[in-house]
Amino acid sequence: MSSPRFASLLLAASIALALAPRSALAHCDGLDGPVVKAAERALEVNDVNLVLVWVQPQDEAEIRAAFQHAVAVRKLGPEARALADTHLFETLVRVHRAGELPAAVRGGDGEPAALRRGLRRLGRLQSAARAE
Repeated sequence: MSSPRFASLLLAASIALALAPRSALAHCDGLDGPVVKAAERALEVNDVNLVLVWVQPQDEAEIRAAFQHAVAVRKLGPEARALADTHLFETLVRVHRAGELPAAVRGGDGEPAALRRGLRRLGRLQSAARAE
């Protein structure tokens, strides 16, 4: 197999792996995970501090606001309560997961760092192949 063709194949495989959906979820993503359990307890005792340990300090304001909205909406009835709880859980898990990613992985422009590295690596391989 020629080097440029191999490099193109390598790029395609790298991009496919980087962009492929992940079927496995992190433990904290589930309704039985520790993040949601903490949120359930926080709502029971009306203490937002029980969930703030799961987010980065810069994200606390968003969680405080979502918590206060959930507390207010829960008073409107059983359906509103379920909707408010779900919204809080989803917000909390999303913010928690975003905070778990190091800045190097998130990338400043939102592009996954692994994809950027793969593209740079491909560029080096293609340059080396042309030099041969």
